Amino acid sequence: MNVASLQVEGLLMAIASINNTLVHKRVLSIDDIDSALRKAEASLINEERSYQEMSPSNRDAFWFSIRLLQLANNAQSETDVPPFSELAKMVGHTKEPYNNQM
Repeated sequence: MNVASLQVEGLLMAIASINNTLVHKRVLSIDDIDSALRKAEASLINEERSYQEMSPSNRDAFWFSIRLLQLANNAQSETDVPPFSELAKMVGHTKEPYNNQM
């Protein structure tokens, strides 16, 4: 695994942990965080990039962080979020099949 991937993994888990703390300190709700992540997703879609012209693997990479944070938000317990490897597998299970996989 390259260093950039490790940095992204650490950052995502830090954000998931902060979100978990905000929920359990009753600063935000799970729904509040979900709504914020959906807004971020919509913002990415509305950017100048042509999402439709991306390759399927680039689309997967594009959405990975938001999907992982959404799953971490919805799967959190009172004390922690699932490990990165479990969340990454969950992201893989939720993605849509490519046209050639149907």
